Amino acid sequence: MSLNQADLKKIAHLARINVSEEETKVLEEKLQGIMSLIDQMQNVDTDNVEPMSHAIEVSQPLREDIIKETDIRKDSLPLASEVQDSLFVVPQVIE
Repeated sequence: MSLNQADLKKIAHLARINVSEEETKVLEEKLQGIMSLIDQMQNVDTDNVEPMSHAIEVSQPLREDIIKETDIRKDSLPLASEVQDSLFVVPQVIE
């Protein structure tokens, strides 16, 4: 894919970027390099390559899911100033 001056001006307009004529020439060269790199990457044969989430094969050590803390509701409800249906009642903060 190739980009020309008109394409760059349109992209700059859509991005709301002021680009001078000299900057347009430099950007055109840089973007042409990027586009050629993308074309090269598109031509790489990846048919027998499995997708992976990371470049290095690592596994996340998992721990057993064990409940360590007890239910503190029964201990803390008697400390509340107001309780309704086993829930804490607090003053309204949003109208």
